[in-house]
Amino acid sequence: MIDRIPSGTRDVLPDEMRELRAITERVRAEFERAGYGEVYTPALEYEGTLARGDLAGAMPAYRVFDEQGQVLALRSDMTIPIARLVATRYAGAEPPLRFCYFAHAYRRVRPQRGQARELLQAGVELVGAPAPEGTAEAVTVLCAALDAAGLKTYSVGLGDSSLFPALLEQVGVEPERRGRLVEELVAGDFVGVEREVAGLGIDAESADLLLRVPQIRGGPEVLEDVPEPLAAAVQGMRAVHQLLEPDAAARVIFDLGLVRSLGYYTGAVFQVYDPALGVPIGSGGRYDDLLAKFGRPLPAVGFALSVERLHIALTGEEGR
Repeated sequence: MIDRIPSGTRDVLPDEMRELRAITERVRAEFERAGYGEVYTPALEYEGTLARGDLAGAMPAYRVFDEQGQVLALRSDMTIPIARLVATRYAGAEPPLRFCYFAHAYRRVRPQRGQARELLQAGVELVGAPAPEGTAEAVTVLCAALDAAGLKTYSVGLGDSSLFPALLEQVGVEPERRGRLVEELVAGDFVGVEREVAGLGIDAESADLLLRVPQIRGGPEVLEDVPEPLAAAVQGMRAVHQLLEPDAAARVIFDLGLVRSLGYYTGAVFQVYDPALGVPIGSGGRYDDLLAKFGRPLPAVGFALSVERLHIALTGEEGR
């Protein structure tokens, strides 16, 4: 008889654990060099705390009751716990505040999809630094951490979470019909996007715009001649790019179809790609409205790297 472990979890044996530890130590040193202090928050949070962020794309996987009957949940990301920490433990601290973390998060996953339910993440949160300067700093630290880990062929996709909603509003798509379309875009399923657009009953020109814009990606030249509703988002992307040092700027790919499932994102969003892995290694973005829900309105930006995916990408690069 073999005792199983829960789907989406795994055992890590000594050889791999040593490699993962080496990766996290190199990344930790880079975070500390950039001035980010390490924090750790409880794995369990009150469900009501996590509910202050729109976690439609990262729903808590496990819930329990405490001895008073209150519902607790294992954290599904670290951004919301750190927002709580800032509001309660740093209520009077002068921003900007810089935090980093190395912690497990727990996600609800679809059965039999091979997705991880337990994730080891390494990330930073920069609180109190507005765009574009704060965003540029986060991207700079992200690239420095990946360089320190030893990744060679990665790129950073840069988009804006307000871009596609603005486009949907421009062409007159009703709010109640936008959800499924955005879900398909988050999943990168352009066949699904085309199917959803076909069912909207909009004119051919508007339909073409909805299908064409999310597939625009490349260098700075792709930001030319974009539709007017996208001008503000595109200008913000340009401003971030201009603030980056050449080495980091060379890693950036502008992606007008980049949309994140977490609802607290408000502006710039980014993802890390590497040819050695078919899924993003990490992601992040701005969440300028989230801290206000905890009583301390401050702009903020952050990112999280999947340490396991980073390890796989490094192994794949070495194999090539």
